[in-house]
Amino acid sequence: MIHKMKSEILKAEVLIEAIPYIRRFAGSVVVVKYGGSAMVDEALCASVIQDIAMLKYIGLKPVVVHGGGNEITSMLTRLGKKTEFIDGLRITDAETAKIAEMVLSGSIGKSLVEKLQSVGIQAAGISGKDGRTLLCSRKKDDKERDLGFVGQIDKVDTTLLKTLIDNGFVPVLSPVGVDEESHTYNVNADYAASAVAGALDAQKLIFLTDVEGILKDKDDASTLFSSLTRREALQYIEDGIIVGGMIPKVQCCLDALEKGVQSVHVLDGRVPHTILLEIFTAKGIGTMVTEERV
Repeated sequence: MIHKMKSEILKAEVLIEAIPYIRRFAGSVVVVKYGGSAMVDEALCASVIQDIAMLKYIGLKPVVVHGGGNEITSMLTRLGKKTEFIDGLRITDAETAKIAEMVLSGSIGKSLVEKLQSVGIQAAGISGKDGRTLLCSRKKDDKERDLGFVGQIDKVDTTLLKTLIDNGFVPVLSPVGVDEESHTYNVNADYAASAVAGALDAQKLIFLTDVEGILKDKDDASTLFSSLTRREALQYIEDGIIVGGMIPKVQCCLDALEKGVQSVHVLDGRVPHTILLEIFTAKGIGTMVTEERV
């Protein structure tokens, strides 16, 4: 009996710890970039869905931007279509762009909407083509090589997103864009999330990844940075401490800050309830990137 009471008291203390954060962030927009293991593992997926539902229930305004690169590759393979890459970047012809749209907007997006609605949250799946939310042009690589229908976001029209948010819906956005001539573009989900968060004046942008956060030593989880400023992040990139695939992720963080997002969080999506642990506890669990030291 005493043990059970201690357990219940501990739960109450966790809730009490969350009060100042709930009060501080209620009413603010939080963009969640959803990808990695948290999308393919059913238990982790359920945990993320519960976290997003909790954000909504306690007065925040979550917006979900999801990826799906592995699922696109899998579908291309099943259809017998060869995937070509230049220096790790997918070459996207018109047919591949259409297949990407089918997977992202059809299969993945609608599945996430269904999961959110199963926990009582009104959700609506849209692509960046709907309402011309993501207006794009062709993106080229660092050597100015044409990647096909890979989109660079030139403008985010928030009309549809804000209409959904204002009417109590959680928008679930697939990173598919369109240009002035109505061509379809596949857009990197990290960059889409950054652009959307900036356009919506989001309080927070959350990246769910398959790493603990931003590490000083990429092979040692104990070297996690709990927080970084813009200046520190740029210095660590220059010094070769932040390397490899984390560089574009950090660049997306800095891009979001430049667009006005208050804080960007790089979290381990393999940890259950990582979103709640980061936002509503004093210690947090991942890496928070801000303009200046908080």
